[in-house]
Amino acid sequence: MLFVLFALWIIALGLVMIDPRSSTMRWMSAIAFTGGFGALAAVLSETFIPYIQQTVPNPSISTMLYHFMGICSLISYYGLPYSFAMLSLSYNTTWQKPVLRKWLPIVLLLPAIACILFTPGYTEEMPITFPIVALWAVPYFIIGSVLIVMKTERLPALKRTHLFTCLALLPPILCVGVLNYVMPSFGYYRMWVYHVWILAFVVPFFVYTFFKYGFLGMRLLIERRKLDSTLRAITSGTAILNHAIKNDVGKMRLFLEKMKQHAEETQQTELLQDIEVVMGASGHIRDMISRVHEQTQELPLRVTSVSIGELINEVLLPLQPFLANIAVHLNIAENLTLQIDRIQMAETLTNVLMNAIEAMPHDGELMIRTLHVKKNIVLEIKDNGMGMDKDVLKQVLEPFYTTKSGSRNNFGLGLAYCYSVMKKHGGSLELSSSPGKGTSVFLTFPSSRILT
Repeated sequence: MLFVLFALWIIALGLVMIDPRSSTMRWMSAIAFTGGFGALAAVLSETFIPYIQQTVPNPSISTMLYHFMGICSLISYYGLPYSFAMLSLSYNTTWQKPVLRKWLPIVLLLPAIACILFTPGYTEEMPITFPIVALWAVPYFIIGSVLIVMKTERLPALKRTHLFTCLALLPPILCVGVLNYVMPSFGYYRMWVYHVWILAFVVPFFVYTFFKYGFLGMRLLIERRKLDSTLRAITSGTAILNHAIKNDVGKMRLFLEKMKQHAEETQQTELLQDIEVVMGASGHIRDMISRVHEQTQELPLRVTSVSIGELINEVLLPLQPFLANIAVHLNIAENLTLQIDRIQMAETLTNVLMNAIEAMPHDGELMIRTLHVKKNIVLEIKDNGMGMDKDVLKQVLEPFYTTKSGSRNNFGLGLAYCYSVMKKHGGSLELSSSPGKGTSVFLTFPSSRILT
């Protein structure tokens, strides 16, 4: 049980460190902590107290340790179902009214308090009155599990997080409910010894999903920091490169102008043609590096109050020639105004919309709508074009990665620029795509940007 104790408390500590401000994380951590108290009680009962009784035969110390063991055991038995119930309420808030969010936590605590006050006290053989406690603890586990499973997520990253949360949390918590509450109610005691087998599943799964997919968003955080670092390096590098090339190209053009003048004066037609080719190439190099620099430079935000509906119509207007065979469906919340940089956001929307249009070369449908997700505003732009497979989807935000290799004017910086703009606004950019079914781009704006 020592393994179970350390595993649960390490997981609990890790969950709190990921996002201490999230009530969901705090209650999930509370589940692991309360479960750890049960493991601590088992370690005290099985190993520590017998060792102390043999080496330090002091009744007062043994009594103190026994009372501490009892407290740990009760924290686990009463705290685990309550923590799980509170987690389910915190995790799935779509059905709750404000009055329920205020009073339901207190109401759910009453059965545990009543059991502590009115059922027989703790003994090592019978720590709680299992049949009575099971009457409220088991419904907490079952109803809480249903609430967690029923939660619906719209953003791709949150869908994956929801799946891993269900897989990592629900099977072990239901097993604990059966082993700790149901079976002892029928006379099968000390079933907690099998918890180590539950942890043998949970811990490897937790570690695997953490490193492979980013359990509870940690990998997403690491990938975003990596992308931010790459964008900063590109911004700095292109600024230096742009300056150096402009200077050298300027010198080249100065001498080429002199050579051109000499060729014209001496009527050297072939040399004049060669000079024109070299001058054209130097101009092309200068234009290319300038355009790359324009798309990677850090522009400060000039925030104003912008109506999202008006901004989308403004962006769609010059794109009408490209939308001739595409049906556009708008579902924008009325009077939605955000504090954003109008110019940079217009450029972001143009980039995303052009990608959607190019994914539907013949005809198709384009849907633009706003969603409310966890107090944030999400702008979804969805097409039913060719879509992308998983390998391409993982790389589309990387600078200079492009699927439009035939275009000389494409640098693979469009979505990287869009990501940078959204990050400067405190938001995020996510994509969801399936080959043959289309692509959705989700632009998430934090609640602080919303004008009420």
